[in-house]
Amino acid sequence: MSSNPGGGTRLDPWFGAYARRTHGLRVSETRALFSVASRPEVVSLAGGMPFLDALPMDLIAKVTADLLATEGTVALQYGNGQGHPTLRGQISQVMAEESIQAHPDDVVVTTGSQQALDLVTRVFVDPGDVVLVEAPSYVGALSVFKSYEAWIEHVPMDESGLIPEALAEAVKRLSRAGRRIKFLYTCPTYHNPAGVTLPVERRVEVLDICQRAGILLVEDNPYGLLGFDGRITPAIRSLHAEGVVYLGSFSKTLAPGYRTGWVTAPHAVREKLVLASEASILCPSHASQLSIAAYLENCDWLGQIGVYRQVYRERCDAMLSALAEFLPECSWTKPAGGFYTWVSVPEGVNTKTMLPRATTALVAYVSGTAFYADGQGERQMRLSFCYPTPERIREGVRRLGGVLTKELELVALFGPHGPGPDVTGPAADVTGPAPDVA
Repeated sequence: MSSNPGGGTRLDPWFGAYARRTHGLRVSETRALFSVASRPEVVSLAGGMPFLDALPMDLIAKVTADLLATEGTVALQYGNGQGHPTLRGQISQVMAEESIQAHPDDVVVTTGSQQALDLVTRVFVDPGDVVLVEAPSYVGALSVFKSYEAWIEHVPMDESGLIPEALAEAVKRLSRAGRRIKFLYTCPTYHNPAGVTLPVERRVEVLDICQRAGILLVEDNPYGLLGFDGRITPAIRSLHAEGVVYLGSFSKTLAPGYRTGWVTAPHAVREKLVLASEASILCPSHASQLSIAAYLENCDWLGQIGVYRQVYRERCDAMLSALAEFLPECSWTKPAGGFYTWVSVPEGVNTKTMLPRATTALVAYVSGTAFYADGQGERQMRLSFCYPTPERIREGVRRLGGVLTKELELVALFGPHGPGPDVTGPAADVTGPAPDVA
């Protein structure tokens, strides 16, 4: 019998047996650094973790205990592949806050919105198909698209989000080249990582461009209810249900540990998503679904979102104030909600190569390169203000300012860092983000 059954190597005898797409899977270069960043002495401005201390834990514990006491055998049993009907009805009510009118039958419950992304991509994308994304775009989405061997095409943004004219130009150029565009992926409200919000008039333009070109629009909206002033921008899905697949999540407005999200899709698409989900996981967690349903039924969930808004507004104010004080050489976005601001550093500084020195100085961020599939982002970084206290945020930015000052001294002495790799299209490496970086 062969000692090398997969045609592999001494380190991995099955190397030669892997599917072609598996050979592109790589550990993110920042993963090891974030194991250091998790130490308590490090101020992490990296992870998109909600501030769970703001939750009414006693009340959540009670409704969960009552659920298990009265319906434990149901909650701990297998469930419906599409998701529990009660929760799907409540999700329809949650989406109504964003002006979406959707029947519970339109909703598919998923294991977080990350699984929803995976399902949509699996259903629509063949290797080499084009997926249009913003520049920058959510790192978890890029990982999914790369894993299915999509060709990722970035479309420029500005301080108001995706630029409709740039989208129209990209669609025209790719269509002339005979490329097959499957969908546009966008995070229009309190964008991850840029923190900007697409105005309603641009939403109409973007949707019109997609409709005229026959391109599906995939709207990822985990932060839509987290505007600091309480105002809610209507979701793109509210403008045209048949042309938009909407992704939602309880990870940011309740808690990520439940791993419960959803996708709302046109009828025929929904059926394909249910089949794909059942093939993958049989059904989403029944216990998590019924726990969230009990919370929505018995707790003031809108009031809790109001608490989150206040918490994140205070932290955002602390972040922007500290940036003005300690990083005056930089520029940054000014979010009106959500978790993040997008910082641009001076010419010659590379945030990816600076990151190890930042963690040595006990502060962490996510380099902008994580949010592009084509090598861009070396002069950007995402800073998250959702989890640390305002005092910790100020201290973290102070430390970061010291790191940047030293980096600028090195640039003045030795010149700028060299450019990164020129990666285009379906990049060779698929780097999955750690959960606390999402």
